[in-house]
Amino acid sequence: MRRAATSLLLVPLLLAGCTGEAAGDLDLRVGGAFGARPTIDFPDGKPVAGLQVDELATGKGERLGADDVAIVQYTAHVWDGRGNRLVDSSFNRGTPAAFPVGELLPGLERALKGRRVGSRVIAAIPPGEGFGANPPQGVAAGEELFYVVDILGAHPRGASVESEGGTLAGVRVGGGARPALAVPAGPPPARFAAKVLARGEGRAARPGQLVVTQYEAAVWGRRKVFEATWASGGPKAFKLGDGSVIRAWDRALAGVPAGSRVLMIVPPADGYGRAGNPAYGIKGSDTLVFVVDLLAAY
Repeated sequence: MRRAATSLLLVPLLLAGCTGEAAGDLDLRVGGAFGARPTIDFPDGKPVAGLQVDELATGKGERLGADDVAIVQYTAHVWDGRGNRLVDSSFNRGTPAAFPVGELLPGLERALKGRRVGSRVIAAIPPGEGFGANPPQGVAAGEELFYVVDILGAHPRGASVESEGGTLAGVRVGGGARPALAVPAGPPPARFAAKVLARGEGRAARPGQLVVTQYEAAVWGRRKVFEATWASGGPKAFKLGDGSVIRAWDRALAGVPAGSRVLMIVPPADGYGRAGNPAYGIKGSDTLVFVVDLLAAY
């Protein structure tokens, strides 16, 4: 779980292809290997009017569904015919980015929908299909955007790890596709504890990576779930080891392979500390319980 609210993600545009690939009617060239920082040779002048999308290469993976979370590498420029300045890039952030299909800019939705994992797509997005009259910092109203996006992965809303049930410190987790937490009565343990209920065979998570998860969380004293991603919108992605998640997640997930289900008991010192998390009604003295499905690590 994040320590703070999710930061604004600038919209990306998909592109895939070989170095020096021409971008069709857009009259520009994009270089660089799939998954690597691209180079872009913009033509003189401004782009033609309207949304322009080109798929320079087509992947062979799953198609992006309506509610999937796409994991992408991307760059985003303002295309103004002058400096064509870079305004955002996953490469500058240090990890791929997560883009929930169905919640993106209109032009980006049209560019990404139905694309396959492994594809690189480019898109020139006019203001009317981008941020409109209220763009974020770094983009002025009326400016055209240009994105290059490599689609690394797709995770559907109901994704989960198939697992049998398990217990830890009296907490019970049901088996099946969606786990169910049952927290016992009585005082919680004083120390952090974690247990891998099902061990996957994927890439091991390590600090600095983006991990994609589903989870269910409860406050021990109330014996009640306060958040479950399966019910609230689907997989969530977090970067390990940079302070963006509570310390318990860094401790419990580092070194665990993707495809695993992990149960953890989180005392305040490994959770939100003395400040708690008022947005969820969590006090500084609350012990938390999480069951986490580690879907992927990038």
